[in-house]
Amino acid sequence: MSKDYSSPDGTYVTLKIHLHPRAAHEEINGLRGDSVKVRVTAPALEDKANAALKKFVAKKLKIAVSHVEIIAGHHSREKLLRISGVTKAEVEKAFGIPLPPG
Repeated sequence: MSKDYSSPDGTYVTLKIHLHPRAAHEEINGLRGDSVKVRVTAPALEDKANAALKKFVAKKLKIAVSHVEIIAGHHSREKLLRISGVTKAEVEKAFGIPLPPG
């Protein structure tokens, strides 16, 4: 992952996510090491938590769900997301936290 999280041509941002399924409510809950902690209400069954994560991130960034892709960690709490059409600064503003150094 690059230090600024953005692709060389600026077309996407890559983020490490630590997912907490079955939470009381959906939220960005700070950082855990170099991962952004995200809580979703969906259970970790039948890909429901992954779908909820993508929908939540898209809603926070005001982009289409199709712009959020899980590229690693489909069956783990630790995930790697590729988010198209946003910059690191836009992600930091939408999430309300500074991203950790890459």
